[in-house]
Amino acid sequence: MNERRPDPDALLAHVQREEARALRGRLKIFFGGTAGVGKTYAMLAAAQRKKAEGVDVVVGYVEVHGRAETERLLEGLDGLPPLMLAYGGSTLREFDLDAALARKPQLILVDELAHTNAVGARHEKRWQDIQELRDAGIDVWTTVNVQHLESLNDVVASITSVRMQETVPDTVFESADEVELIDLSPEDLLQRLREGKVYVPERARIALENFFRRGNLIALRELALRKTAERVDAAMDRYRTTEGIAQPWAAGERVLVGVGPHSDGATLVRAGKRLAAALHASWIVVYVETPDLIRLPDAERNRRIAWLRFAEQLGAETVTLGGHNAGQELLNYARTRNVTRVLLGEPSRSGLARLLRPSTVDYLLRRIKGVDVTVVKTTEATVAARNPFLARSAAYLAAPPSAKRRWPGYVVAIVSVALATAIAWFARALINDLNIVMLYLVTIALVALRFGRGPSVAASAASVLTFNFFFVEPLFTLDVADGQYLITFGVLMLVGLLISWLTSSVRMQARVAGHRERRTALLYAMARELAATRGRESIARVAVRHVGESFEAQVVVLLPDAQRKIGYPSGTPEPASLHAADLSIAQWVLDHGVAAGMGTDTLPGAAARYLPLTASEEKVGQLGVLAVLPVNPRRIMLPEQAHLLETFAVQISLALERAVLSERAQSAAVHAESESVRNSLLAAISHDMRTPLAVISGAASALLDVELKPPQRTELARSIVDEATQMTQVVANVLDMTRLESGRVALREEWISLEEVAASALRRAQPRLADRPVQLDIDRNLPLLKADPVLLEQLLVNLLDNVARHTPPATSVSIRARRGFEEIELTVADDGPGFPPDVDPDALFDKFQRGRTEGAQGGVGLGLAICRAIARAHGGEIRAERIPAGGALFTVTLPLTEEEPMVPEEEES
Repeated sequence: MNERRPDPDALLAHVQREEARALRGRLKIFFGGTAGVGKTYAMLAAAQRKKAEGVDVVVGYVEVHGRAETERLLEGLDGLPPLMLAYGGSTLREFDLDAALARKPQLILVDELAHTNAVGARHEKRWQDIQELRDAGIDVWTTVNVQHLESLNDVVASITSVRMQETVPDTVFESADEVELIDLSPEDLLQRLREGKVYVPERARIALENFFRRGNLIALRELALRKTAERVDAAMDRYRTTEGIAQPWAAGERVLVGVGPHSDGATLVRAGKRLAAALHASWIVVYVETPDLIRLPDAERNRRIAWLRFAEQLGAETVTLGGHNAGQELLNYARTRNVTRVLLGEPSRSGLARLLRPSTVDYLLRRIKGVDVTVVKTTEATVAARNPFLARSAAYLAAPPSAKRRWPGYVVAIVSVALATAIAWFARALINDLNIVMLYLVTIALVALRFGRGPSVAASAASVLTFNFFFVEPLFTLDVADGQYLITFGVLMLVGLLISWLTSSVRMQARVAGHRERRTALLYAMARELAATRGRESIARVAVRHVGESFEAQVVVLLPDAQRKIGYPSGTPEPASLHAADLSIAQWVLDHGVAAGMGTDTLPGAAARYLPLTASEEKVGQLGVLAVLPVNPRRIMLPEQAHLLETFAVQISLALERAVLSERAQSAAVHAESESVRNSLLAAISHDMRTPLAVISGAASALLDVELKPPQRTELARSIVDEATQMTQVVANVLDMTRLESGRVALREEWISLEEVAASALRRAQPRLADRPVQLDIDRNLPLLKADPVLLEQLLVNLLDNVARHTPPATSVSIRARRGFEEIELTVADDGPGFPPDVDPDALFDKFQRGRTEGAQGGVGLGLAICRAIARAHGGEIRAERIPAGGALFTVTLPLTEEEPMVPEEEES
């Protein structure tokens, strides 16, 4: 039973794949060896059966090629009108993607997966249209022939002598949910061709003489069968893994494809794809950028960039390495990544040149162990393979002239040699020929260190000539009397060239390492600054500055509004901001979450590249779009640079997501606080309203009794008045607290006597304090206080009411006022039970806080909160303390003003 137990990781991966597929439309491919086997016919026949089952089927685009039996199968199927595009004075029929998305059927038929769209369509290739349909949740049926698969392009070209220009990446074919092979024997296909069921008679005759030869058809049929068998084998392997029937195949297989400077990179990439697919292995395409390759013209370097992008389209991992020796870098990387097979192109050098300078293949064969090395012979004899020197010379001649001024380096080299010659001439009596040679070598090394290889080589040649002319007998001629000097000349020239080569290589590697270190430092600096930045607009400005510096580009971060419409950030833009971004492309990128623009599969003709800023959590969604317009397109076209740009976009996405989540958390906290206040208020009011309403209701009902005597009626009426007064006080407290916290209460300050305010407060609180002795102790020398008398009186009333609520009868109450240094201190004390031991006195000034949660005493818990609000409105403070002997003490401090009140003089009688 344990042996049959499925692997949990495999089950999880299977579930994740199924969940991902459930969100996308399903793709079914009707697959054939060549045209004419009946793929479109089989697709339409299956569509008719689906329609009979009640499925919403729409014909998006189908090519019937004038076949009557195929046209009959279109009857009864809904179809979309084609998209008519004007091109070159004619009108072309294309698939209307927008109409299909608007119609959104359950199933749509789109013929010819490898078709290239006309100029003006949204995507360059029809398979890209189908990918967008699947992203929209629409099932798609399509057709394709085996010769259109990208990885088989070379194989088909070698068999048929015809290279297919329209190809489909293998990743698209492999992502299909179902592949149905439409097979027909070569004899039957040739018979259909002769009967005119594939092409018109004239075109059929040409096809029979060229592509549709029997040998070609057999080979293409075998390729189609093998490709289908690979899919069946993969499906069976997945089934056995998830069901625990057998262990999966060895997962250690990994293929490395080394793209060299003189090999046919496209052929190597296709071969690597085929080998990796056959081994079910991951594969890596590596390009080693040596100093020699860095100095190549732009056209040559762009070819290598195109190879890496081509490899990524086929599903490879691409890596760009930097180093002095390509073989050594490949060896180290293969060991690091546990590579089991290495694919390389055939060596371009032979004979003595290969012996003096071993090729990458020879280097790896001598040093690598435990790894299979496969040498791929290119199918096309390229100029580079025949003669790398001629190929590089042709590339340099074809390249546009460089704007960099190089002649000053050569001038300095000649002047430096002349200066060294002058020093040696005047010091020839003190130094011998060997030291003169050392002086020249130092000069060559300095020139190489400062100006590079070319001026250094010139300095080496000039050093040999001047040493011969000025210091070798016979002087002032280029003749050599002693043959030993020929060895000196050769060694001087050889050492000079070696110094030039090593120094320039070190300079170039240091420059490349400096660029990479600078990019890493900029990424770190941006991540650190983004972590300390708050607000989406501020984050956008930081991102624009750092990405612009890193990629020498104009950049803008486009943010959506509440309606998910893309737009520029509202803050002040950075100087390097991109002001001409295409908002329609950015909106499409935001809606679909897919990169578009330069260097991508969608709208590659756009001037800038647009990357989606996607949140890690699905509920957050798309956060915005990063638009980048580089000065040099290579800064983002190279896969390594493109991955770095994607890393920058991920960092920006994380910062924006943090800002969005912070805004949501703050809003949720405010909402929760408001909800808590509302619930506390409702609970407190309902508690304090319930008892008075019950008393009022009972008293009012009793008053209806006509037999009640006058004293009883008076007592009931007084109860109604008291309880109504208590309810009024509760509502007044709530309203007062609301006005104080909203800031709508303006202080009406005037010069007042604190003794008068205290006396007025005692008169208002007298009914509640009737059975409690009150002592009023106000210093007669207190100055006048500038305050709002109404609010200050309310503060004292609330404090006295608090004493009346929470102390027993006969409790003594004292009100005192004394002058401090710059303030007046007002205290209200009692000798009652004091605060409960589990209550923090300072917490009583918070809203809805009550000294005792249970008991007969009512109260919303706003009285003391209103006292603190009034005190703070006057610039003062209030605090509560326990009296050690028993009781509670409330202290209010109110600041004194420096100005004196103006008292008018009395008129003389």
